[in-house]
Amino acid sequence: MCHTLKGRTVGETAPEPVLSVQDLEVRIATQGGSGAAINRISFDLFPGETLALVGESGSGKSLTALSIMGLHPKPAATVVGGRVLFQGDDLLTKSQAEMSDVRGAHIAMILQDPLSALNPVMHIGYQVGEGLRRHKGMRGAAQRAEVIDLLDRVRIPSAASRVDDFPHHFSGGMRQRVVGAIGISCRPEVLIADEPTTGLDVTVEAAYLSLLKKLQRETGVAILFITHDFGIVARLADRVAVMYAGKIVETARTVDIFERPAHPYTRALIDSVPDVTLPPAARLHSIDGNPPSLFGRPRGCAFTARCPHAMERCMDDPPPNVAVGEEQRALCWLHAEPVAAP
Repeated sequence: MCHTLKGRTVGETAPEPVLSVQDLEVRIATQGGSGAAINRISFDLFPGETLALVGESGSGKSLTALSIMGLHPKPAATVVGGRVLFQGDDLLTKSQAEMSDVRGAHIAMILQDPLSALNPVMHIGYQVGEGLRRHKGMRGAAQRAEVIDLLDRVRIPSAASRVDDFPHHFSGGMRQRVVGAIGISCRPEVLIADEPTTGLDVTVEAAYLSLLKKLQRETGVAILFITHDFGIVARLADRVAVMYAGKIVETARTVDIFERPAHPYTRALIDSVPDVTLPPAARLHSIDGNPPSLFGRPRGCAFTARCPHAMERCMDDPPPNVAVGEEQRALCWLHAEPVAAP
């Protein structure tokens, strides 16, 4: 398969993925029953690229990230199938002790709420330096100098004088930058960013996204960026995987998914991005209805009840994964071969 990545052209031999999720299935058990919160999803993340995992709340994006890291909530969530290959090594077969050596050093994660991610009673220098102590064995003046350099790189003003401050001394945007510094402290090969711009105003958000791209250029880190906002996707991502009700319903290069979205859900998400060029009453579109319950999903396409193009077969027959363009696939009956007349 050929992929278009940064600095590459269509037709060149693609590099090996640094992270490959294959048929991942995660089930959630509650008093009301159990259901597949993640239903056999697959995607690849290549060195130096940004893959956006996009979907509404409850689609399974964050649970996917936590499952990759071995941090899914137990015992409620159980990985029941699939593989997560990091540089060819299946993370799902590793013990928690072995995963502790992977987290931070090779795969790092930025959470959407920095107040939850940061310890309020420890100064930020200690928290940014934790990975350096754990994985690099750094101590003392060398560690402090590296922490200050990291804070400088994420644009914390006067980093040398702020290194001993506590999280509550920083604004929301600066706390998110601190969490970013923790994420890149050991130069991981993969950075998972789980809606890191949630709660930031548009100016701070733009600056943060620019910072992520700058850090990626400097380090070559591959980024899995989780979001519900196609406006962010347009500014940041090389490729997109659209997720709905535990399934990936479309994958494509970012430019292709904006020019010709193939799945009705993808089109609905793109249309939900406010358009400031339109009159105020026409700027915002919503998607009618709600995502299906974990325990009440139809046998066919889970988007059927909300889809303006739904057909009778959509309710009962699982849709095929159809190639609709170069490097673009959609899980949708609209693009399947028509049924022959009897």
